[in-house]
Amino acid sequence: MIIVLGGGPAGRLAAMHLAHSEKEVILAEQGVIGGQCLNSGCMVVCALNDAARVIRNARDLQRLGIIDRSPEINFPELIRGMQEIQKKIAGILDSETRSTGVDIRYGAGATLHGNEVHLGSEVIQPDAVIAATGSYPTIPDIPGILKEGVYNPRNLTQMDRLPERMVVLGGGVMAAEFAYIFSSFGCDVSMVARSEVLKILDEKQRAVALKELEGVTVHSGTSLEAVSGNPHLSSVSVRAADGTQKEIECDALFIASGLTPRSENLHGISKGPAGEVLVDSHMETSIPGVYAAGDVTGPPFLTPVARHEGIVAAENILGRVTTIDYQFFPQSVNLASEHAFCNPSTDGTVSVRIPGPAGPGTFWKVPFNATGLTNVSVQPDTGLLQGVSVSGPSAGIISSYIAFLMQKNFTAADFSSFLEVHPETDGVPGLLNFLSDYLKRKNSR
Repeated sequence: MIIVLGGGPAGRLAAMHLAHSEKEVILAEQGVIGGQCLNSGCMVVCALNDAARVIRNARDLQRLGIIDRSPEINFPELIRGMQEIQKKIAGILDSETRSTGVDIRYGAGATLHGNEVHLGSEVIQPDAVIAATGSYPTIPDIPGILKEGVYNPRNLTQMDRLPERMVVLGGGVMAAEFAYIFSSFGCDVSMVARSEVLKILDEKQRAVALKELEGVTVHSGTSLEAVSGNPHLSSVSVRAADGTQKEIECDALFIASGLTPRSENLHGISKGPAGEVLVDSHMETSIPGVYAAGDVTGPPFLTPVARHEGIVAAENILGRVTTIDYQFFPQSVNLASEHAFCNPSTDGTVSVRIPGPAGPGTFWKVPFNATGLTNVSVQPDTGLLQGVSVSGPSAGIISSYIAFLMQKNFTAADFSSFLEVHPETDGVPGLLNFLSDYLKRKNSR
């Protein structure tokens, strides 16, 4: 018997993989299947961002005189509809998982003690364990942080109306995505970030992304000191890097300042300073036969990474020695456009960059010079693909495939016979053909 703790992307995929190999698998999930991705992460951003983009696009068309007025958001109905769809997806995931033979145990309150699992009143010593218990939002320990009106991705659905003024705490992907969403909904949004906003992006792509956050007041190099109000928050106190303090009036604070591994119920295994479970290249912990995968092992907190780690853990349990290569995982930020990238090694490369071409989703962006950006990097001697950054409607798809081709050592010259669908909005094939011709001429001199 194998026990998997947690039904998010890592645990669910691992459990199904093991069950397909005719292993007896128990999947213990305290809450709802699907993990953070479905219930408070990716799918929440998808739901809210879809609505935000409709509103932003309608405003652009109104500015151009094409439509008379832009829509307004019905926030309670948006949340209700999102939750209905989440329930439907959860039902599909449950059915799909059970169909492989996995025994799902909900609300079992499972804990790990060395190589033993306490599952409710049962104490089980399975053949192997995969801990995939996920993460939870990092909540700073500051005065007033538990006041009414303080939200995070897990309790967002408790927000019964749109706030007039919102402060978003954080400067990373999650913070930027929610700042864009609520700004699009008509809220007066301020971001409070300890460092630069979206520093994960390269300089040019970051500039394109920040343009889509126009209207959001950004306080970089700033820390949150306190939350004031009685009982509902009315303002937050912040401190800039130079020591200057400021009070920002608001009726909502949204905390998007990172994630913390959920490992408090995992005992007897080695952990890092943030509680992340320490694993080797096979996803095995300090106890033989006990594996961990996904957010509980720490950054980068990405759903595709969690899935891969779950599969790697399962493969090793099955006796098939497998490791994971973290070099070629694409990432994205979803604002008005997708801002996706995979830049594992761009030092010493040749890069070329163009604005995104006009096409589906960007034609009416041309008057605003907002069609996005495409950048590719290759090795100057071999033409090997070394990096890609795309901002536009198809950014996530194209970056994912280019990341895979980088892993397979494709070169710019390999695209000489590539035919793309037209019209598209990334321009990657054309750039790679240009680079291939450029390098041929340069290296033949």
